[in-house]
Amino acid sequence: MPYSQLDRTKLHVKPLSERPNKVNIERDFVPVSQQPENTTEHFITTVQSTVNRIKAARKKAAPVMLTFGAHSIKNGLGPVIIKLMEQGWLTHLATNGAGIIHDWEFAFQGESSEDVRENVEIGQFGIWQETGYYLNLAIIVGAFEGKGYGESVGSMIQNEGVEIPEKARLKKIAAEFADSELDRAAAALDLLNIIQQFDIQPGWMAIPFPTKKYCVQAAAFRLGIPFTGHPMIGHDIIYTHPLNHGAAIGRTAQRDFLTFAHAVNRLDQGVYMSVGSAVMSPMIFEKSLSMSQNLHIQQGKHIDNHFMLIVDLAKSTWDWQKNGEPPQSDPGYYLRYLKTFSRMGGVMQYLSADNRDFLLAICHELNEKE
Repeated sequence: MPYSQLDRTKLHVKPLSERPNKVNIERDFVPVSQQPENTTEHFITTVQSTVNRIKAARKKAAPVMLTFGAHSIKNGLGPVIIKLMEQGWLTHLATNGAGIIHDWEFAFQGESSEDVRENVEIGQFGIWQETGYYLNLAIIVGAFEGKGYGESVGSMIQNEGVEIPEKARLKKIAAEFADSELDRAAAALDLLNIIQQFDIQPGWMAIPFPTKKYCVQAAAFRLGIPFTGHPMIGHDIIYTHPLNHGAAIGRTAQRDFLTFAHAVNRLDQGVYMSVGSAVMSPMIFEKSLSMSQNLHIQQGKHIDNHFMLIVDLAKSTWDWQKNGEPPQSDPGYYLRYLKTFSRMGGVMQYLSADNRDFLLAICHELNEKE
């Protein structure tokens, strides 16, 4: 007998306009011209080393990947990351579900970041109409269109809307591909079910994004740079909305994982930067690298010449590059993400720094010394 489930249709979902936010992007964004506050010798040396590796990688047409946690978006770094993309320095970006959400909210209303403690207390944390409705809709439509998680959201923002297919067309596709492309047929039926359940009208659904110039996903879509989203079921506020659909999340997130893995598969001579992601980045990287090594070994090859820079606020006195993995008696052993990356071959460096300082410094060094 199936377990009982909470009924999300009974939730009191409030308009996003009623939610106070901590961050206003037009007030709090980080200008590209802002100078980093960190001027320590180790910071400057590590940034310069990373910049040199990025330049070398791009000359060899090797990937330069930037994977980041949600705080890189919440801290207003959109313009800095967009500048790096526009200048051709980044070939792949990846973030978690929260990063996707903050980026979308900044583009939609110019604000993000609610008071979690206060809103959980009154039963309202994450239960907001526009964020839940439009983001879930973008993902469900994107799953039908064959897009990934980040691409689905980025295209909605950049195009300022989504195309809702006619019911008859979805039924026809489901029937036509029922015996050949079952996943495509299932995605059509999923979208049809949502359209009928929520009485969504066919045609172009216009959705204004007045502050999309700060949006990293929209810029990536515009520039044709892969931006992948790596969510975990139940981690993000869009799961509170009745329109949320697990199959669409799975389809788009799986596509993004394999897109990410494809970039890792080409990472020899390349650069991987992990900024403020203690769980998502190391976890998807280690699986992707393992699959990539599997394929390379079958061809008598091996990925050995990749550079990984890990940036976070946590202090670490252990020299990972020189001494390898610390013993269990050392506190450094329990910096799980460093332990993971230290096992990934290549060269790993760790930099304890604010993400604003690091990305600003990288941007300045790359674009001012060309």
